[in-house]
Amino acid sequence: MKLKMQGSGSVEVADAAFGAAYNEALIHQVVTAFLAGARAGTKAQKNRAAVRGGGAKPWRQKGTGRARAGTIRSPIFVGGGRAFAAVPRDHSKKVNRKMYRAALRSVFSELVRQDRLVVTEEIRLDAPKTKDMVALLKKHEVDNVLLVNEAFDENVFLSVRNLPNVGICDAGSIDPVVLLRFEKVLITLPALKLIEERLS
Repeated sequence: MKLKMQGSGSVEVADAAFGAAYNEALIHQVVTAFLAGARAGTKAQKNRAAVRGGGAKPWRQKGTGRARAGTIRSPIFVGGGRAFAAVPRDHSKKVNRKMYRAALRSVFSELVRQDRLVVTEEIRLDAPKTKDMVALLKKHEVDNVLLVNEAFDENVFLSVRNLPNVGICDAGSIDPVVLLRFEKVLITLPALKLIEERLS
């Protein structure tokens, strides 16, 4: 299949990588797993065993008219432990490499079908200037956009970071979540070829 390039011309890409059917269930599963993996899961509280003190019985077992108590670190006392204390946990979900690549293929193919994938020769700036980046985006007629370069470019990164609704990513670290976050994806030709090679 052929993809139109910004300005003029077109580029030939593999149907296997950019012509796949849209699989919403698979994309949802992969996106959910990706977001779950980003969760810290470091929440922690102390149960009655972990709270310091409470070794002595607060009052005798019988004769006081009060309920039986063995420790002042019981959850019913102020300063006691939590009844169902939170513990650190791993929220990550397993996703097979085949499934992950299939989800990426599905997302890219849908971007192509909706004309949201814009291919350009290069995204390059001589100096880290936000004003130059704004001019470049205006030239490409994109606003809410993800820029995809073949490799990390410091000048482009520094020029983009203060712009709302503009993201940047290199071809090697692209993921379904970042692709779905923006209205359009502006990708360089070398980056497109790298992704095609990875997904074919």
